[in-house]
Amino acid sequence: MSTKTAKQDSLPFPRERSGSIAGRTMQESVYKPNPKERHLPEDAPNILVILIDDAGPGLPTTFGGEVQTRTLDRVVKEGIAYNRFHTTAMCSPTRASLLSGRNHHRVGNGQIAELANDWDGYSGHIPKSSALAAEVLKQYGYCTAAWGKWHNTPAEETTVAGPFDSWPTGLGFEYFYGFLAGEASQYEPNLVRNTTVVLPPKTPEEGYHLSEDLADDAIDWLQKHKGMQPDKPFYMYWASGAIHGPHHVMKEWADKYKGKFDDGWDAYRERVFKRAKEKGWIPANAQLTPRHETMPSWESIPEHQRPFQRRLMEVAAGYAEHVDVQVGRLLDEIDKLGYAENTLVFYIWGDNGSSSEGQNGTISELLAQNGIPTTVDQHIAALEELGGLDALGSPKTDNQYHAGWAWAGSTPYKGTKLLASHFGGTRNPMAVRWPAKIKPDSTPRTQFHHCNDLVPTIYEVIGITPPTVVNGIPQDPIDGVSFAYSFDDSKAKGRLLTQYFEIMGSRSIYHDGWMASAFGPRTPWLPGLPPGIHEWTPDADTWELYNLEEDWSQANDLAAKMPEKVAQMKDIFLVEATKNNVLPIGGGLWVVALHPEMRIAPPYKEWTFSGSTVRMPEFCAPALGNKPNVVTIDADIPEDANGVLYKLGSNSGGLTCFVEDGILCYEYNLFLIQRTKIRAKDKLPTGKVKIEVETAYVELKPAGPLKVTLKANGQLFAEGTVPVSAPLLFTANDCLDIGKALGSPVSLDYCDKVPFKFNGTIDQVHVRYVTA
Repeated sequence: MSTKTAKQDSLPFPRERSGSIAGRTMQESVYKPNPKERHLPEDAPNILVILIDDAGPGLPTTFGGEVQTRTLDRVVKEGIAYNRFHTTAMCSPTRASLLSGRNHHRVGNGQIAELANDWDGYSGHIPKSSALAAEVLKQYGYCTAAWGKWHNTPAEETTVAGPFDSWPTGLGFEYFYGFLAGEASQYEPNLVRNTTVVLPPKTPEEGYHLSEDLADDAIDWLQKHKGMQPDKPFYMYWASGAIHGPHHVMKEWADKYKGKFDDGWDAYRERVFKRAKEKGWIPANAQLTPRHETMPSWESIPEHQRPFQRRLMEVAAGYAEHVDVQVGRLLDEIDKLGYAENTLVFYIWGDNGSSSEGQNGTISELLAQNGIPTTVDQHIAALEELGGLDALGSPKTDNQYHAGWAWAGSTPYKGTKLLASHFGGTRNPMAVRWPAKIKPDSTPRTQFHHCNDLVPTIYEVIGITPPTVVNGIPQDPIDGVSFAYSFDDSKAKGRLLTQYFEIMGSRSIYHDGWMASAFGPRTPWLPGLPPGIHEWTPDADTWELYNLEEDWSQANDLAAKMPEKVAQMKDIFLVEATKNNVLPIGGGLWVVALHPEMRIAPPYKEWTFSGSTVRMPEFCAPALGNKPNVVTIDADIPEDANGVLYKLGSNSGGLTCFVEDGILCYEYNLFLIQRTKIRAKDKLPTGKVKIEVETAYVELKPAGPLKVTLKANGQLFAEGTVPVSAPLLFTANDCLDIGKALGSPVSLDYCDKVPFKFNGTIDQVHVRYVTA
């Protein structure tokens, strides 16, 4: 049996041949099986990759923040940590890069999956020519499994009809449990196990929370692995949905932080900056960067709004601590099962920096993505109907904190999520534990590294040569640089010389200790699209220049003093951008800013659904809330008719048609801020009934008002006007359901009756877009 890693240029390995010799009869044959071929050394380590979502370096107590992270503390204490590890500044791009070892545009993920377009760098499809580490490790003999947020399947391919080749199990993971979209309700997620849609095992009332469920399931998988395949190493990818919006956590976790943030984000940054230096996490000469001119100060927040803003941060802090505790449960199980010594753990705190997409603080975060202007006072007023401040973090809201808190969570840096130009968007802490090979060392590793470096690091420690052919497909080169050399040498010279960053026109280039940055056309925390975005070109941007060997936090812009160096760095960026399919620069803005009508949507104009159709992701479902349409329901109505006929979206935004005591009802929930309810006066007839819901624009413009008409057997039963509509979509992960309300209920009128299954029979539902 081999004790070394097999060298294999082309995967899969050749089929094992029999060692027996077949004769004409069994009596004339020689039965002598060959020893089972093993492609890995006996001491091949288990691999566990933990990825937290939307979490900046200024949050964990481990590095000077004020969010308790005892598990992160533990991994750092038992291993090593990197304070110059970098992500791409955005969800799908970081994940694609982290899992493949390639730059994000090279693997078609220059933008999130839902906003993909036709250019190769932004297609949303990871090509088979860039096999994930999961596929390679599986073929070498690892058991591979993934949990949590995926966000690397093209949005149009996320229904139960497939295709499934871009789902986790089509890309090398033998097992997957989690959600495919970019975010999910932590209480009522749309979940997938392998390629089957499944419901959460409990309700929110029974104590369900997604982070806990993901830990439970991973622990269960580990126990089964120990019992059934103990001779095989495992590769686990556990990617939490926390702390991406919506910020959902039980009240007792948020209450731990009551009063902790009363003095606001400016004061928070000062405290964290001081402690980070005291801990040695950042160097003594690091500077605290100033607040951006467009970022509000805490002092500018009106006094009556401050309790709302404080509670949003308390919830976020509880949410972050809660997920760290779940990571701890997973590590406890690894230790309990005897795997700790030879398990290489990578704990990455954030797939990008803290998210400023909550803008001014919100109770329903997709308001911002839909570009619907609101005021903080509107949010506070709507919150009162839901139970006041205590409703924040509950299933009743989809809250996310003020961008000021995201900026504070990125201390001491300038950026936040979506800024590829500045740390705070791209610099995320990483802790590494491997008791068998890594001695604990409290000295931070300062080598400049990137998320695409994880895969080559894993390959190096196992002894795998990156294959040139996988499943018959020639492979793209690995872009990352292994950082295994730094495991036992904190002062080793960094080996990553050049790395570009780009997200929606925000961009930078690192080269040999220098960084040049262009902020780009968008400011993530400002509502709406900036004036002139349609005319923007990268040539108009101002570049900044930083000597990172002397300037830890990009505090001193040297561009005016060193124009020749700026020109050199811009040339290097253009070379890297050309090599990696980044062009056109800002290509990720194509759908967002220039052509919203091209957003991913089904190619159909008509649908016919059975009465039992459920869990059709909104991205793939008919756009009932922002396209003129007619929904026709053929149903058998009983005497005491009750229940949901259909619903699209969730409690935080959506629309629904239901029957209550025989009365036909319709509700358009505009992100909790405005609810339009249309109810018939007379009961529906019983027996076979044709119900029609007609939706038409009163004024054809984004977010324009809609006229909704309810008919039964051709007769008008009710009508009304929705004053403002959602131009993009209601949710990222909830669904169209017919005959019942799974996931999160749209209407408060039946939230205590969910799933509020219709007690009649729905024969079919026909949807047709209406064109002028």
